[in-house]
Amino acid sequence: MTSEPKTVEWQELLRIAEGGPLVVERVRLPEKQITVEGSFVPPELSRLSLEDRVFVTAFLRSHGSIKEMEQTFGVSYPTIKARLNRIAGALEFVEVNVAIDPASSRADVLERLNSGEISAAEAIEKLEAMQ
Repeated sequence: MTSEPKTVEWQELLRIAEGGPLVVERVRLPEKQITVEGSFVPPELSRLSLEDRVFVTAFLRSHGSIKEMEQTFGVSYPTIKARLNRIAGALEFVEVNVAIDPASSRADVLERLNSGEISAAEAIEKLEAMQ
């Protein structure tokens, strides 16, 4: 089974939407004979323009090498950086480095030590790593 016709249909749908919001209300998994109805917002990366998705794919395949991107697209470093910044600005990021309250972390380590979950040596190592 090839995904080419589906990809073309999806691209056409995004073109018609002209960058506006798109809500999917029905999803069907034919192999499983399952249909789900509701309100689904497509992932942000799928909402990028085709050109931006190609750019992001090339960036990932180059392992983030801007030098390789310069060669692939025949443009300068500032042009690559500007495009990356524009695409990044269009995406909503989820904060993954949430600050942890050191006091509660120490308390957690001591609680784990007290319950026998970790050894004294492990507790010391974890507490020293927090400093």
